[in-house]
Amino acid sequence: MSLKIAIVGTGAVGGWYGALLAADGHDVRCLARRDAAILNEKGIRLIQRGSDTVQRITLATPNPEAIGIVDLVVIAAKTTANANLAQWIKPMCGPQTVLLTLQNGMGNAEVLTQIVEPSRVVAGLCFVCINRTAPGVIENMLPGYIRMAAAQGPIHANVRKCVDIFSHAGVDCKAEDSLDAVLWKKLCWNIPFNGLAIAAGGVTTDRILSDPALRARARSLMQEVQSAAAACGVPFSQEHLERQFTVTETMGPYRPSSLIDYLEGKEVEIDPIWAIPLARGQAVGASMPELRKLLSEIRELVAKRK
Repeated sequence: MSLKIAIVGTGAVGGWYGALLAADGHDVRCLARRDAAILNEKGIRLIQRGSDTVQRITLATPNPEAIGIVDLVVIAAKTTANANLAQWIKPMCGPQTVLLTLQNGMGNAEVLTQIVEPSRVVAGLCFVCINRTAPGVIENMLPGYIRMAAAQGPIHANVRKCVDIFSHAGVDCKAEDSLDAVLWKKLCWNIPFNGLAIAAGGVTTDRILSDPALRARARSLMQEVQSAAAACGVPFSQEHLERQFTVTETMGPYRPSSLIDYLEGKEVEIDPIWAIPLARGQAVGASMPELRKLLSEIRELVAKRK
């Protein structure tokens, strides 16, 4: 069944999944501030190993009223824009509209539950390697997978609906019982690799892996995330921790999204990726000195850049 779907934030993640949903027959409308003209003219170009395709969408516009009421709103905007989400999303929301956040870090589902009731909010965590390399051009170095959970409580009908929509579009997508569990698992990669890429002087992930000191520091940060997750009642295995290194080795010289934002002079998603996890971990008694040090370094570097 074809659905009317809005993509809020048509950058790397929003552009990639918006195009896949459009290719699966959905009416996809993109809220795009920078790239609306080129998306309408040329569509979204998807580059993956051995594949280079262009996918047309129904509409791209900077005006949420022009999109109208939809069945599903996919939020892929940077978390630094969260203060604007209510005014962007409300014109798209009918009484049954579901909101799905694909944003990084903690605290995003809570923002959306201030817009609609919690039962209509789903959180998806993307374990992927995607960059926007030019306006309307998205390159995927690691297709990966998405794990989805309810903003509050266990799996419910709207979680299953979102999983079915993305799975039918060819995405490896599954439902999880606990949003906290998925958040901590994703942060096991985001905290060290996004953070050290900035703190080490603007380096790609392969440089972190090849430098013994940076690699050891990444492991220490992962272990702190693992301890915090366990203290929150959602432990994950040592195997998951080791997998972060194995997967990252396949990415080559990858620039994490926070590094790109830092180097391009944009706002960096400091709170959801580092500050909120640190506060939540410390609140349950987890000792996180490496994360506290990394957060301080990032804040100092961002301040100096400004």
